[in-house]
Amino acid sequence: MSGSGKVVCVTGASGYIASWLVKFLLQRGYIVRASVRDTADPKKTEHLRALDGAEERLQLFQADLLKEGSFDDVVEGCEGVFHTASPVHFVVHDPQADLIDPAVKGTLNVLASCAKTSSVKRVVITSSMSAVTQNGKPKTLNVVVDETWFSIAEIYKQSKLKRPNGYCLPFFICNVVSLKYVLYEELYKMWYGLSKTLAEEAAWKFSKDNAVDMVSINPSMVIGPLLQPTLNSSVVDILNLINGSSTFPNITFGWVNVQDVAMAHILAYEVPSATGRYCVVERVLHYSELVKIIHELYPAFQFPEKCADGNPFVPVYQVSKDKMKTLGIVNLIPLETSIKETIESCRKNGLVNF
Repeated sequence: MSGSGKVVCVTGASGYIASWLVKFLLQRGYIVRASVRDTADPKKTEHLRALDGAEERLQLFQADLLKEGSFDDVVEGCEGVFHTASPVHFVVHDPQADLIDPAVKGTLNVLASCAKTSSVKRVVITSSMSAVTQNGKPKTLNVVVDETWFSIAEIYKQSKLKRPNGYCLPFFICNVVSLKYVLYEELYKMWYGLSKTLAEEAAWKFSKDNAVDMVSINPSMVIGPLLQPTLNSSVVDILNLINGSSTFPNITFGWVNVQDVAMAHILAYEVPSATGRYCVVERVLHYSELVKIIHELYPAFQFPEKCADGNPFVPVYQVSKDKMKTLGIVNLIPLETSIKETIESCRKNGLVNF
């Protein structure tokens, strides 16, 4: 096994991507030091303790993103650190406190702990395509976005939010996640995107100033099977389309399977030549095309038939896979497979009832 005997850390280990990352690391023989917000919360830990190899090689730690030095003990003795911990909230009441501070200060606190620890050879952070695509350049079918693109924070700050009329979570989904509604563009095009952009900017500056070998993984919307017992935002996005919504939003997003994203993190750590950023996107689609794919897979479900507004559809663009392939990832899991895995996983885990 490639990681046999090596010690690595995963922050925010109970999360969607991180849970798969822990699973794959254990499969490869690593000793994993995993941080969660509350080690006494079974929703944060039970699914991790149940993983193959966890009893022998998984160590759980409690750490606070906003507390300086909180990760010192977690990363001590680790060769690699995977920083995935960053909040994703559906409704943002206080953007600074709910998203931006934990993303930016949390990233800097983790990196500061790494900089103090001589054993750490490389840090891999989970960023987002939100930190890539919003730079004012037009995005059309002929445009290929790549790792040289950097989102501009001021674009997020100055953007006027569009709220798709009538696009809200069905009642039963609301009960699952305890929300009344979700404003998708407010989350993804504004506060979440701003938090990821600022966090990555701060991370690159810190890593340069403190000689930290850092690599970032920039995935698009992440879907696929769940290991954790709770729903996450991108999975809810899929479920919303099959549970009574009358319209779909006029938005274009990239999509990728969570297992591919987790493996990209590991390869970014293991491949000696890995450097800089890696966009990880299987396909970019408008929501109208996403609805068509789901309808083909599940024709009996009720689907939204019209867009939430009468504007021209937001254009589709391309994302380069060239740099990602240098990690050894040649083929990503097809979107159709990812969608089916998402829905079937939710059904199996009792997260939805249809």
